[in-house]
Amino acid sequence: MADQWQNFLGNLGTWRGSFTGLGPDGQEQDSTPSILSLTSDPGEERLVHFRLRRFADQACSGEPLHDLQQDYRSLGRQVVFFDSGTFCKGSLQIAPGSSFGAEFGFIHADRRHRLVQLHNADGHFDKLVLIREFREGSAAVEEPMLTPAALSGSWCGTASTINADWPEPELDTCQFEIQTNSNGALNIRETFSQTGQTSAGDDSHMTWMADGGYHRTPFTVSHRESFCVEAGWLVGGTRLERLIRRYDRTGAWLSATQIIATRA
Repeated sequence: MADQWQNFLGNLGTWRGSFTGLGPDGQEQDSTPSILSLTSDPGEERLVHFRLRRFADQACSGEPLHDLQQDYRSLGRQVVFFDSGTFCKGSLQIAPGSSFGAEFGFIHADRRHRLVQLHNADGHFDKLVLIREFREGSAAVEEPMLTPAALSGSWCGTASTINADWPEPELDTCQFEIQTNSNGALNIRETFSQTGQTSAGDDSHMTWMADGGYHRTPFTVSHRESFCVEAGWLVGGTRLERLIRRYDRTGAWLSATQIIATRA
């Protein structure tokens, strides 16, 4: 089983894409093209150079509007990487008067689908940033806009959970049934082979997005109540990947789960 650093290296490469701001209603607000590169250093085994440039024009020509560079030699507790290279990160603790955020980073073949969610200092859901990325030089294409009908039905797959106090993933198999109501809300009934059956209700705020993505979150998050946030990415109409980040009733980060499933 690969360690966190090895899983992180699955994201190496140059990725061309865009950052698109979405309001609470899912409507696009703004978008800027981007080039992100993650390169290993030939002279130092555990060193990765990160560079993110965002541009004013689609051709990504001229000087970038923003140019962020950073070196990584280690990974913080707030981020976890799974065997596929997919990752999830976010606030470690909800605190009164502080904003809450989380990022979901999916990777499959020559595509990355990332999503950043933000809640304001009052805990209310504020906005999303959808990041669609394609490996430079590949023929990868964008997935269709996700619809409730595309997710409805039975799914089965594997689950990997990393707890806040133990970095080794707990592996399980799962089956789940997805139903959507007339408002587009999601109801998921799950069965995990080792932990038994759980049920996820449909009272969260649901956003259906371009590039086969969805996101759901409570309208308000609090340090006095347990909650979870989730994002999913449907690839090719048959491969569904879900990321779930859980917080306990004190607002502390509890665990993150990756589920990779196909239709049952």
